[in-house]
Amino acid sequence: MASPSPAPSPGPRRSGASLLPVLIPLAVLMVVAVAVGSRLQFTERQAIDTVHTSGSRAADRVDVEAVVQSVDAAARELVLRVRVVPRGALGEEEGTAPVGDLSLQTSVATLSDLAFGAHERLAPKDVQVAIAGGSIGDYPFDTYETDIEFWALMGGKEVPVRLFVSNNDTRFSVSATPPASGQDAVVGLRLSRSTSLLVFAVFMMVVMWALASSVLLGAWYLATHGTGVAWPALAWMAATLFALAAFRNTAPGAPPIGCVMDWFAFFWAETVIALCLITVVTTGVRGALRSDDAP
Repeated sequence: MASPSPAPSPGPRRSGASLLPVLIPLAVLMVVAVAVGSRLQFTERQAIDTVHTSGSRAADRVDVEAVVQSVDAAARELVLRVRVVPRGALGEEEGTAPVGDLSLQTSVATLSDLAFGAHERLAPKDVQVAIAGGSIGDYPFDTYETDIEFWALMGGKEVPVRLFVSNNDTRFSVSATPPASGQDAVVGLRLSRSTSLLVFAVFMMVVMWALASSVLLGAWYLATHGTGVAWPALAWMAATLFALAAFRNTAPGAPPIGCVMDWFAFFWAETVIALCLITVVTTGVRGALRSDDAP
């Protein structure tokens, strides 16, 4: 009687097939993340390229191009780069110089007026504008407001003004309120943190709580299992305690201590990590002393 033939041994498992359930969702997640990021970046770029206009459309007028260069929330002011272009009969050499002495007067929020001599080449000038409302302590959810207004005098007579306002500070988004009258060269600005900065600040808060939770879980395991003084774990916890402070200082815009981000995440994460570090040391030393005293 012939002996039964041995069953064929199973071939080696194909690792590629087992990875597909992981790689496919990961690839989909990456595509979705890139698509959402591209949409947010495009929207933010459009907001930066937006130019808010107000004032007269007369042929003989003075165009004022005001660009927000930087916003200093701590000093409660912004820097506005102003470029003046006289149009029509008010300018010469294609608007590079006024035909008479030109004086640009500004709103109360602007800290200085501008004056240009007749037939002199016009160069851009930076002016400081005070901002009101809000507090940097609300970072990253702080918002501010200010009014930008210009009116011009040439040869002692008031001339029409057309105002163009845009933003060049990527840390802030700017929305404008049009004037009550279409002939007034005034724009009310509302400044808030940009979407990218807001997303990154919220991400930082989530990371702080995630690190604190990781240290808390590690401390609970070490304290309940009586493993003694775990020096590698203590080094990791101490490094996380100091690294978290350095991580907090990388927040864009250099927020002061005591802002919303600190009270929502940083202060509590540091407290949790410090208490966990102390607890692990205490329980570890107690466990080591009991082991030494045992016969």
